Amino acid sequence: MRRGPLREGDKVQLTDPRGKLFTITLAAGAQFHTHRGYFTHDDIIGQPEGSVVRSTAGTEYLALRPLLSDYVLSMPRGAQVVYPKDAGQIVAMADIYPGARVVEAGVGSGALTMSLLRAVGDGGSLHSIERREDFAAIARGNVEGQFGGPHPAWQLSVGDLSDVLPTVAEPGTVDRVVLDMLAPWENLEAVATALAPGGVLIVYVATTTQLSRVAEDLRLDGRYTEPEAFETMVRGWHLEGLAVRPEHRMIGHTGFLLTTRRMADGVEAPTRRRRPAKGNYPEDGHVDAPVLGEWSAEDLGERPISAKKVRRVRRDVGQAPTAE
Repeated sequence: MRRGPLREGDKVQLTDPRGKLFTITLAAGAQFHTHRGYFTHDDIIGQPEGSVVRSTAGTEYLALRPLLSDYVLSMPRGAQVVYPKDAGQIVAMADIYPGARVVEAGVGSGALTMSLLRAVGDGGSLHSIERREDFAAIARGNVEGQFGGPHPAWQLSVGDLSDVLPTVAEPGTVDRVVLDMLAPWENLEAVATALAPGGVLIVYVATTTQLSRVAEDLRLDGRYTEPEAFETMVRGWHLEGLAVRPEHRMIGHTGFLLTTRRMADGVEAPTRRRRPAKGNYPEDGHVDAPVLGEWSAEDLGERPISAKKVRRVRRDVGQAPTAE
């Protein structure tokens, strides 16, 4: 699906002279219309990638199959997607390799799922767990649209991670766990049980409140190494002759990534030698978890999504709910 002449059913990304992008699915006899004229899909079908098609008004469009990063940013979405810059860091920093057994919780629209499937390959295993059935349906439609059908390494379950994980993975058999959810600290027990010694847990959170809470709970748990956190920012550059300068806009903060590894059973984590600065903790010496637990979903950064939008996106990806 990713090489050879452009065929009917292929997704094609069109780029106009101003750099504006359009994504279409080729269909015999169909037409692509803009205010700059139109052309038929038959003008592209059978042509090699990198061809140029001209509209009736003389506008030229470059036709290429979209890269995964292009597809992720243009696909129908319910929940906010994990941006390619963060997905690439997750694959690299969690050391997700071909053949690995990976568990992902918080599927959203399936953007990160595609990068994980690319990394584990057909011989690996990715089990994705999503609490919301409608989000799971949207993710399934997007993933199968990208891979042309069900992926042999992918399983998708609907439910809470703490309930589903013990039923799908024996203790100590999972190589990597990726959490993209509102309250990842609620699942540290289930993750520690499933992870093999030396296995990697990587957590994607949006706010500093979430980041602090999960880091402190990891330390209190005692079965994980000292957590490390970072974020990634991407700044493009303008290239025009000698006018080489940073772009005026950049992809700044999208989320924080926190990584840690599972220690061997019965082994205590080494005591940190560096002393925290005065005022880092309350007088009792640790973050008050019950107080943080009183924060609402909106306080932690979750944006509500209307049921109407979710129904529309499900129709767009071919996963409309069936009538009862």
